[in-house]
Order: sequence, then C-alpha cells, then structure tokens
Amino acid sequence: MEIHRLVLPGPGPAAPQDAAPLCARLALLYDGGAQAVVCDAAAVTAPGLGDVHVLARLRLAARGRPLRVTGAAPALRALLDLVGLVELLGEAEQREPPCGVQEGVEPDDPAV
Repeated sequence: MEIHRLVLPGPGPAAPQDAAPLCARLALLYDGGAQAVVCDAAAVTAPGLGDVHVLARLRLAARGRPLRVTGAAPALRALLDLVGLVELLGEAEQREPPCGVQEGVEPDDPAV
C-alpha cells in the first residue's frame, strides 16, 4: 500500500481559508489512487484553533479513508486531544472508566 504525504504549513496557526486547498489536494490524492495519506505537521510549531479547524476539515474530506497526522508537536497533540481528534495521531483516546468501576481496591476501602 502506497502512502502519500500532505504537508501542513507552519509555523502556525493556520487560517480557516487554508483548509480548502489542502482538502482539494487530499481529494486529488485519494482520487489518484492513494490508499492512505499521512499529514505531516512538523512545521506547525505554534498551533492554534486554525490548525485544529484545518485538520478537522481534512478528516471530513477523507470520508473514512485512512488519514494520519505525524510530526505533531506536544501543543498540537494537546489541542487535538482536547477537541477529540486525537485518533488522527494514531493513538487511542484516554477515557475515564465507566461509573462504578474501580481501577484498584485498597484493603480499607469501603464497599460500594
């Protein structure tokens, strides 16, 4: 499977109008036979909500096809986690355990 690369402009933050040309490029890659696309975010060193907007639009434009973000700085990772787009990084979301489930039991814990 050939993986194609799409590069986010940096250092950031992106403007909302940056999304349309990137989405068009993504569509061309998929229409040209790309099975998966990697979005390189290494140049984004000062991310903002504009970058989140662009990545969300790219996720929608992918229409369920494989799209992964690489090279994301910790600040961009935190923003993506905050808005629920952490799956773009190829990482599982960290969620709270269901109510009533204890992760560990201490000997002197009261019964629930």
